[in-house]
Amino acid sequence: MSQFNLAGWDEPEEAEAAAQVLAAVDTTRDSNRQQAQESVIAERVDAALEAARPGLHKIPDPVLPAGDGDLTPEEQERFALCVDGIALHETAWFMLGKSLDTVAVGRLFRRTRHKLEPERYYNTIEEWALLEKGISVSRCSQLRAAWEIGEVLKARGYESNPGQVREIVPVKNAYGLNGAVAVYVLVADSVGADKVTAARLQETVKMMPGNLQLNEEDDPEVLAKTIEGVLVGKPSPRPVAAIPPAVRRAVDRRAVDLANVLDRSRIPRTEVERHLLEAFADEKDSTVFDAVLARMKQTPKP
Repeated sequence: MSQFNLAGWDEPEEAEAAAQVLAAVDTTRDSNRQQAQESVIAERVDAALEAARPGLHKIPDPVLPAGDGDLTPEEQERFALCVDGIALHETAWFMLGKSLDTVAVGRLFRRTRHKLEPERYYNTIEEWALLEKGISVSRCSQLRAAWEIGEVLKARGYESNPGQVREIVPVKNAYGLNGAVAVYVLVADSVGADKVTAARLQETVKMMPGNLQLNEEDDPEVLAKTIEGVLVGKPSPRPVAAIPPAVRRAVDRRAVDLANVLDRSRIPRTEVERHLLEAFADEKDSTVFDAVLARMKQTPKP
């Protein structure tokens, strides 16, 4: 409150009224100061969002090179912006597929008037996507079938594209999501993640026997070893207890967080498991052991 001496007021009522006025002034000043701070914060948040928001206007226009030698600082900046735009496309395709699938499953188009026949509503996702967004029927189906594979591969640190994922969609249809991811993991482990191509994935899928038996609940790394064993005659790995899908997805998300903290492109789940087991077995530090013990005490006995 403002520092004024109220002792000079003759009447208590007058002093009380003055105190209330001063308190109101202080409250108004504090409110104005808070509003000003909130306005500055809001402006900074808006600026940060605008900087992060994708947009064609952020991609520099094509111009001829400044020379044949090293890139100029301006060229390096323009190159970085274009690389960021290309990286956005690598993620945008399965975001598009997920969006289409969400609209389709929920029939969210059902109260949208048909563009050519406004007296009726759209009946299918295919006609809505074609007329409203210019997405062909075949591409709509492909994106809807592939987005989930792309999302899981992205969470595991793989940079896939629609052409690659399209080749393993039949595996997803036959053996589930983990089976499709396993084929990608197998090829990536065999030739290197940066050398995975649609042709190599297609060749691997063609080699898989029609009577192949896979447990859809197994981890993709385990399934990859099983498929490899069938293709090259190696014995299959010893079966492991199935991990619930929700737990696997949560582990993948946390592995991405861990990779970001460590500034790494990806951290395989097997590496996370190895560190967990090592921490569990560490007799000098019982942190993980105690955490597991506490969880097991809360879990009903099988």
